Amino acid sequence: MTMKKSPNILFYMMLMAFALSCDSFVEVEPSGPTNVTFFKTEKDFQEAKIGMYSALRTTFWNTLVGVVASDDYAAGGDTATYDQATLQNVNQMIHSPNDGNQLRDVWGLMYAGLNRANFVLENKDKLDFAGKDEIMAEAYFVRAYFTFELVKFFGNVPLKTADRNGVLRIADVSILPADEFTMERVADIPTAYALIEEDLKEAIPNLPVTQDTKYEATKGAAQALLGKVYLYHATFDNTKFAEAATVLNQVIGSGQYSLVTGSDYTKLFEIEGENGSESVFEIQYNSLLPAGWACITCSTGTYFAKFNGPRSPYDDPIFDAGWGFCLPSVELYDLFDAGDARRDVTFYDLRDDQDRYTPGRDDTGLFNKKYLPRLEPKRAGSDPLNYDNNYRAIRYADVLLMAAEAEAQSGGANAEDYLNQVRARAYGDNSHDYTASEGSLLDAIYNERRKELAGEGHRFFDLVRTKKAAAAIDGFTANKNEIFPIPLIELELALAQDRWKQNPGY
Repeated sequence: MTMKKSPNILFYMMLMAFALSCDSFVEVEPSGPTNVTFFKTEKDFQEAKIGMYSALRTTFWNTLVGVVASDDYAAGGDTATYDQATLQNVNQMIHSPNDGNQLRDVWGLMYAGLNRANFVLENKDKLDFAGKDEIMAEAYFVRAYFTFELVKFFGNVPLKTADRNGVLRIADVSILPADEFTMERVADIPTAYALIEEDLKEAIPNLPVTQDTKYEATKGAAQALLGKVYLYHATFDNTKFAEAATVLNQVIGSGQYSLVTGSDYTKLFEIEGENGSESVFEIQYNSLLPAGWACITCSTGTYFAKFNGPRSPYDDPIFDAGWGFCLPSVELYDLFDAGDARRDVTFYDLRDDQDRYTPGRDDTGLFNKKYLPRLEPKRAGSDPLNYDNNYRAIRYADVLLMAAEAEAQSGGANAEDYLNQVRARAYGDNSHDYTASEGSLLDAIYNERRKELAGEGHRFFDLVRTKKAAAAIDGFTANKNEIFPIPLIELELALAQDRWKQNPGY
């Protein structure tokens, strides 16, 4: 996966078969390369690395579920039927272990991606060559990314672990068929976060500050992800706030990133705004390989954008029609001042033009502008599954606000400055700097995250980790909805209903 360029498509397709031809997350039929037939040359490791990064494209499912789970977005969809019942149940907080579809996709695809990183790591001793340490560091980063997604969604998930020099680590071995019958869940969620942290701490020293190829992880990306994991871990251990502040300050102090401003900001979520100075880690999509419904994961593009577009019939010179999901609330819109540049970047407002589209379920007249489907004549094929919209997984604005939170929670001196940098970009000056008259600095930081990152899939998880979800989300049940149920079919296939047990409350 490269910046708007095609990877080795044959290898990519083989790896897709290797990782996704399964009835459950570990029933993997190795119809592609195996560790017996592969990893004989440096090129083999490079191609396996591409396959590993390519799996990140499937994480748009996570973003979709995260958006509709929040208090600020309605699921939407068809008015006549619950056409995406899992999403609509998640939106109402009535989802159950019987809900498959997107939740099962998150479970299975994240394990498949984790396993691609394991595939690289378990073969690290087969060959020595210049640059191998960097590839292994990238594999640890990618494994940490997928594992973090699993833990955010499902809690202390089953993992293969091993003791390494007195430290519990995720084992550097692939998950094979039948392993699901012996794998156990890690002890608890804090232990799962500690495992992810160890992967990132191992990755950071061997990652470069910059990469020529945009899809590859940098030192700053790994540090930013580590800081984020520390913030989630801090829900259970508040000493992690200081560790988060330390590593996030390293990202800020590196000088590698900056907030884009003015007209560049208004284009931040357009194709011409991809991989800019604000991009800390960005998941790359292109339309070079058109997907088909028989294998929707085989695309090099995304169709998260298609979920966000106004329902057809809809005619517009810029945006394509979509399926009318992820609908922002009027309450969220009203949080933004008229002088806040983020309002027009966040919302596509058709409230005065509702005759231009077909209103769907939960219609508000507002749409998620950050990830709308754009008319792209060059897009390969006519299938709606392969849009070009990159996903800004970690933005510098997010890093500043995470660092502000970590500093405020650990007694640091930089929290106001970091918050004010984000506000100054939004308003074009320092007229909206934080003052004590607003109330709690921490609450101001949380509110800024709500506005700055709206529509990007973070809000629900922010509410959970700060223990504010029950008060904010209608229908949210404390000690249950903080995580999602393990899809029942996965428990049944693994014969694990008694061994893993369902998540609490489900």
